[in-house]
Amino acid sequence: MSIIDKLKWRYATKKFDTNKKLSAEQLDELLEAVQLAPSSYGLQHYKVLVIENAEVRTKLREAAYGQPQITDASQLIVFAAETNIDEGYVKNFVDLIADTRNVPRESLVGLEGMLVGAINGRTPEQRLLWAQKQAYIALGVLVAAAADLGIDAGPMEGFDPAKFDEILGLKEKGLTATVIAAVGFRADDDHFSKLIKVRRPKKELFIHI
Repeated sequence: MSIIDKLKWRYATKKFDTNKKLSAEQLDELLEAVQLAPSSYGLQHYKVLVIENAEVRTKLREAAYGQPQITDASQLIVFAAETNIDEGYVKNFVDLIADTRNVPRESLVGLEGMLVGAINGRTPEQRLLWAQKQAYIALGVLVAAAADLGIDAGPMEGFDPAKFDEILGLKEKGLTATVIAAVGFRADDDHFSKLIKVRRPKKELFIHI
């Protein structure tokens, strides 16, 4: 199947088969795809929580208006934006570049200065919005990668971020829940899987200039 065929196959799964779970290898491959997602300057302005604990997921389901995907999927993935993107965050990133690429730290001073300028040129509110946008890019990569791997995914915004933050202790970690996705395998009787995908016609969606 081509990537187009796989994207036609996927849908926002509403009902998961509770007896089917991702293998460790499938989960690792899916998470590696998320790790490789692009982000502004490569800063990866978020962390990704993989929730499997049944007790925690029951609490999260209550904070997501009772949606069954939260507890029934193989895993729940929470993309949590960093709330403290500052000069220290930039320093740690530049340290990682130097270590990963085995280059002198001093050769990256110019890059560090540019990144610090990009950070300081934004208000705290703008930094958070920036971080949340990057989390959505990672979500998009997860959805596409899941389709490519034959894994079902249901991206979700229908939850109370403040309650998620409280249940998961995210505030203390300098994080805030931004968007989530349930991953696993569709139930045979999920009628949503049988519906024809509805998308705007290409002539209405695309503008060629």
